[in-house]
Amino acid sequence: MKTQKKHLPLTLLQGVFLAFITLISVGPLVWIVISSFKTNKEILDSAFSLPSRFSLDGYLAALKMSPIFQFYGNSLIITFFSTVGGVLIVAMAAYVIVRGKFFGSRFLLLLFSSSLLIPVSALLMPIYIIMMRIGLYDTRTGLVLVYAALGLPTSLFLLRAHFQSIPISIEEAAYVDGCGFFRTFFTIVLPMVKPGLAAAAVLQFLTSWNEFMFALILTKSNRVRTIPLALSYFTSQFTFNYTAMFAALVMVILPSIVIFVLLQEQVTDSLVAGSVKG
Repeated sequence: MKTQKKHLPLTLLQGVFLAFITLISVGPLVWIVISSFKTNKEILDSAFSLPSRFSLDGYLAALKMSPIFQFYGNSLIITFFSTVGGVLIVAMAAYVIVRGKFFGSRFLLLLFSSSLLIPVSALLMPIYIIMMRIGLYDTRTGLVLVYAALGLPTSLFLLRAHFQSIPISIEEAAYVDGCGFFRTFFTIVLPMVKPGLAAAAVLQFLTSWNEFMFALILTKSNRVRTIPLALSYFTSQFTFNYTAMFAALVMVILPSIVIFVLLQEQVTDSLVAGSVKG
């Protein structure tokens, strides 16, 4: 009984701290969702009040003011190919770095690691010049390549830790049974790192879906622009349509939340497994 009383202040402190973290994490999202159902006047009068009536006018206005569906389509195409292609290529690279015994493998890993230290803003001008010179400016292909490259270092470290956790005896047994390198990798090794692939895919998806700077710099037409750029339609020098802007924000962030909620267990298990086994 005395022990319980002794730990009671610590438990209360932990509860208060967790409640505070939850509030500052979830609070802004809840506020945006509620504000999307309010009128512009209600938002300006009281930012934290509930709407007098829940109206979808903000969502209808958002759809009229910007080509959201076109931007959605572009984001889906770009995100899908950058995620699938990026994760598959990084998985092959990580496997070769872990299992390959070749000169310069450590230097190659160090080279990939050093890219984590480079600010993304420092890459804007070089990548812009490269895309202009190779003819991929204002194309979906250019954004796919850039987004896949942005997620490469994180995915590499994540998958490398999972490949290191696989006993090499499993691959040796497959070679003895007559499997070649590619068959061993795709049919035996790759299915064993599904949690790592899921975590890398989710992180790559979030990076590609929410990226704004490169989408703004490397595109100029609505034909290829992505969903984060749709928010620029709701602000101008003289007017602000807060209701439509909040509605657009909800439509922009909703896919990211849904994907993470559906796959959060795989992501958490993968990160924990990678940190322990890697």
